[in-house]
Amino acid sequence: MSWFSGFKKKELESIDFSVLKTDIHSHLIPGIDDGAQNLEESLDLVCALQELGFSKIITTPHTMSDFYKNTPEIIISGRADVQNALDKLNIDLEFGAASEYYVDFDFQKKIEKKKFLTFGSKYLLIEFPFIDEPINIDETIFNLQLAGYNVVLAHPERYLYYGLQDYERLTNKGVLLQLNLLSITGYYSPEVKKQAEKLINADLVSFVGTDCHNMRHIENLKLCFTNPLWHKLSVSEKLLN
Repeated sequence: MSWFSGFKKKELESIDFSVLKTDIHSHLIPGIDDGAQNLEESLDLVCALQELGFSKIITTPHTMSDFYKNTPEIIISGRADVQNALDKLNIDLEFGAASEYYVDFDFQKKIEKKKFLTFGSKYLLIEFPFIDEPINIDETIFNLQLAGYNVVLAHPERYLYYGLQDYERLTNKGVLLQLNLLSITGYYSPEVKKQAEKLINADLVSFVGTDCHNMRHIENLKLCFTNPLWHKLSVSEKLLN
């Protein structure tokens, strides 16, 4: 046994998410995507996120052309149902909604219609396929910006076909990057965690979000509190949450 084996590594202090105040990525509207499936689940998740430190939630259900065919009307109606239930329970939390838009074959038509649900200063949350970069993505980003949207790319660390130069190329075009907090715990994979670390160290992260779908995510989010990567993010002056 070495002389140092009797010394334990000092654990970092626990920092919750109250420093962020707002979670801008989650799936909490019941029954419209792969997140909460009923109102009870929605309320449980909202309350759990509040306990983690959030005082405001902007939930972002998926919108996809061929799978989750959500419209602004569907999302707004679902948000109202959750908000009404929160009010009845006297839960003091601001609950808003936008959407996470999948850049797919039909996305250009959505741009032309200009019926996106955004948050804050016309921030538009988009996601890419996990296999390969979308075709003509530079043109898509340009068209979104021309239409007046501030483009926010969801969980860029999960697109393993990208390297740091690709992220820098996107941010140089004005794209804001939203990192998933679950990524820094290794929840998705060691590779995704490494990508997340690169983005944090390069100071390319403008938003963080939970991307919470279920209680399993809640339990893993708690692991962030003593994570050095979260500690670094928590004092970042670049975060816009």
